[in-house]
Amino acid sequence: MVELKPIKVKRASDQVFEQLRDLIFRGELKPGEQLVPERELAQAFEVSRPTLREAINKLVTMGLVEHRQGQGTFVRSLEATREHNPLAAIVDRRETSLEDLLEVRMGLEAQSAMLAAERATPEDIQRLEETLAAMEAEHVKGSLGIEDDVAFHMGLAYATKNPVQVYIMRSFHDLLHFGIEENLRHLWEDPVNLPIIQQQHQRIIQAIKDHDPEGAADAMQTHITFVLEYVREYRLKSRARVTLKA
Repeated sequence: MVELKPIKVKRASDQVFEQLRDLIFRGELKPGEQLVPERELAQAFEVSRPTLREAINKLVTMGLVEHRQGQGTFVRSLEATREHNPLAAIVDRRETSLEDLLEVRMGLEAQSAMLAAERATPEDIQRLEETLAAMEAEHVKGSLGIEDDVAFHMGLAYATKNPVQVYIMRSFHDLLHFGIEENLRHLWEDPVNLPIIQQQHQRIIQAIKDHDPEGAADAMQTHITFVLEYVREYRLKSRARVTLKA
């Protein structure tokens, strides 16, 4: 006889915890952002304040949020999480090149794209499209759209439904943020690059919508390779300029 297991109903605090955790993992609650006051949050979730506190305490234990005396609860900032980040212990931004970061992203995010194409829900895809639209709106305003770019890549990791992949990307988040910011500052010097980046992101999303793992991985590799080659070319040009000045 097939063994059946009894259905376990999740506690309300666990459901609250999972919703808040997922908002952080997807990048919708950003580092340094303050959670709404406890009373309002409890009302929004339709739970008691003790239930809400239990959920938030789990987030604190995971290092995702922090209490600030007299101010409230905040998503932990990049600098605050850095001291507890196992990757930060071996990576110093002053010694790590953008090429180093991009080479790691190549494998990590191609895997994210491939798994997302297999597992992304319609809600995941909708959020990715909304993030991409927000990024494009920032570009139109003349902004780099760094936060939205990071949220896009975190959203891909979340869509893998692999908790290890998500946790690795979360640990990599501050380095990812640094890398994307530096990359975009270089790319912005030649505005023609940003529409290309948008098209590459669109291709990634389309492959995910088509449930095409190989296509999604290839689209991500194409995207990272484009940025990597641009950064390398930029570095060589910078060195040439320094040599000429000398």
